[in-house]
Amino acid sequence: MSPVAPVPEPDATLVSVVMPVYNAQATMVRSIDSVLAQTHRQLELILVDDGSRDGSAAIMDAYAARDTRVVAVRQPNGGVAAARNRGLQEARGTHVAFLDSDDWWEPEKLALQLAHMARTGARVCYTAYQRVAEDGRALAQVVPPERVDYAGMLYSNRIGNLTGIYARSLGEAAFQKTGHEDYVFWLDRVRRAGHAERVPETRPLAYYLVRGGSVSANKLRAAGWQWRIYRKVERLTLPRSAWCMLHYVAHALLKRNPLSRPV
Repeated sequence: MSPVAPVPEPDATLVSVVMPVYNAQATMVRSIDSVLAQTHRQLELILVDDGSRDGSAAIMDAYAARDTRVVAVRQPNGGVAAARNRGLQEARGTHVAFLDSDDWWEPEKLALQLAHMARTGARVCYTAYQRVAEDGRALAQVVPPERVDYAGMLYSNRIGNLTGIYARSLGEAAFQKTGHEDYVFWLDRVRRAGHAERVPETRPLAYYLVRGGSVSANKLRAAGWQWRIYRKVERLTLPRSAWCMLHYVAHALLKRNPLSRPV
């Protein structure tokens, strides 16, 4: 079968979407389809198989064979940070976004973000998102503030990794192999950009699948990661770390509240 999508024009706003894949055959089709269905057509989807042992690689190859926007990459298992970094190495776009292989987007997600970035000059942009249980139940809707700077990011990760997009004019970056690696990554992006902005719409443009057995579900472990980020990565003083930690705990509880509210 011949490819169904044209190769993006060289001067177009090309968005590189990086998707790490690990034993994801049960969920990845929905995730991939939500990227390829974006109304902003100038994109490349970089699928990085991180040593899967199921049928994920075959699904990747099938998509790459029929859509020229899909790039299938394989590597030995190295974890999600290594997979995202490999995707960043392959990326050719002017902008970069991330989506895990069990989450998904609304079709206009990228278009709305790029339009807002063009209007405001923001180089980092994010959206509201919906947390969804494995049985399909809608959990909390997370509506971040319209604008956040580095100081605000220290209180809470306002940028859900599945919602963020940044301009590569900020310079290159890499995910660190540590707990909350996505949070550390977006701290760096916001620090370099000066601030980040949410698209004006408060409806969810992305959907985050909450798995009961996920690493992030361990609250005490996650809190420990957060504390180490304050002290070891960002090198905050002890009093400021403690103050930020209080805010972090409060915001984490709000994100899990079923009522929609800014967090």
